[in-house]
Amino acid sequence: MLNLAIVLEDSAQKHPDRTALVYGDVRMPYSMVEGLANQVADLLVARGIGPGDKVALACPNLPYFPLVYFGALKAGAVVVPLNVLSQSGEISYYLEDSDAKALFCFEGTPDLPLGRRGKEAFDAVPGTEHFIVLPTAPLATESSIEGAETLWAALQGTSDRFESVQTAADDTAVILYTSGTTGRPKGAELSHQNMLMNAVVNEELVPSRPGEDSTLTVLPLFHSFGQSSIMNAGLRRGAKLVLMSRFEPVEALSLMREERVTLFAGVPTMYWALLSAVRAGGLEVPALESAVSGGAALPLEVLKEFREVFGVQILEGYGLSETAPTASFNQLSGPTKPGSIGFPVWGVQMKLVDGDGKTVEGEGPGEIAIRGHNVMKGYYKRPEATAEVMRDGWFRTGDIARRDEDGYYFIVDRAKDMIIRGGFNVYPREVEEVLIAHESVSLAAVVGVPHDTRGEEVKAFVVPEAGTEPTEEELVAWCRDRLAAFKYPRSVEFRASLPMSATGKILKRELR
Repeated sequence: MLNLAIVLEDSAQKHPDRTALVYGDVRMPYSMVEGLANQVADLLVARGIGPGDKVALACPNLPYFPLVYFGALKAGAVVVPLNVLSQSGEISYYLEDSDAKALFCFEGTPDLPLGRRGKEAFDAVPGTEHFIVLPTAPLATESSIEGAETLWAALQGTSDRFESVQTAADDTAVILYTSGTTGRPKGAELSHQNMLMNAVVNEELVPSRPGEDSTLTVLPLFHSFGQSSIMNAGLRRGAKLVLMSRFEPVEALSLMREERVTLFAGVPTMYWALLSAVRAGGLEVPALESAVSGGAALPLEVLKEFREVFGVQILEGYGLSETAPTASFNQLSGPTKPGSIGFPVWGVQMKLVDGDGKTVEGEGPGEIAIRGHNVMKGYYKRPEATAEVMRDGWFRTGDIARRDEDGYYFIVDRAKDMIIRGGFNVYPREVEEVLIAHESVSLAAVVGVPHDTRGEEVKAFVVPEAGTEPTEEELVAWCRDRLAAFKYPRSVEFRASLPMSATGKILKRELR
């Protein structure tokens, strides 16, 4: 038997009175989280949902998320977390594609009418039998969604004691839907072993002070980074998870101070926002002990400034939904190399391959291929799509990297983001690093745009630093002096902001 729910069960047994979740004025000890998860499991079994059945969960970073997540796992069901920004049609697609039997959906707010969207999606998919609302008002037994049942009403009469259903190590625990940048989203099937081993590995990647660990949990829990690396790893080590449903840098800094947060994990744009907030408001810098970045390449200028201002070295890692997610990290057992995603974590192997799948020796560059306990079972109901990325046991990531003599990997760029200008390969990250180094540039993204004779041309989108007014000519000249002739951008467009996903990644497909 191996059930991912053990990460909560074990900590609840060892530290029943220790605070597990904090959200606003709500403070929940481990014993309460365990008891409520047991009630969710009891509810699901009573509704006829058991081993292998799919339970969809659409919820921001609220205490509801871990309660339903672990309740479903305890019942032997498969959790299908959904992006909370999804529209009704997208939710319908996820429900139908995953064969979900139940949907637990946050009621929502005027800015995020998730409950209405969820109900419309539920009504459109006959195979989804149960719709349960996670109410906006705490402990509400009625919902603003017509005819919908709230969680608290559904839990009446259920037991807070439940013996978790036996599941095998290779049974599916979670289905995570990919972003769908190259077509309809695909569900990556991750086993109990995939997810549990990743939680164990992530727990060991950062320093720990038993009984005092506190993590600001702002990365979306429906995403693999926040779910596996933060929630599961944090609960396994008995940490306090300080939940934020929406990232706001000033509030984040305040929570770090008030809750004595020891670990912050974010994507590069969050670190950029925290630095901007400190510079703009003269705010007190919290006493962090660890900082972790993933999800996208972290600009070296941001890394250097954060270390100077916060006194903490950001440790960069790398992973994908298909790898549960962590595959490599700048680990405590070796020196940190700024700009590197480190080397493979325990039990995981990485190599570089060429376009034909042949191993690339030495520095590279090449496409990263991964195998190990973290690699998904495959894409749900998509054997052909699975075969495209799984070759001889190795998962092909689509990310291009180099490797130094010590075995550290350095991301060059996404294969699909690479620009081919007149037959030459241009990696956007290299150009972005040069732009970010300019004193008037706060944020930059580089994409390829169609060109009649060169195939693609290099274009930059720039958010200027507050109080500055750089010109296109100035930034083009800056890059021309620092990059090969085929690499520097020929045009620059200034923006007040750049489009971002719910996880803080810059959406280059929208810029294109």
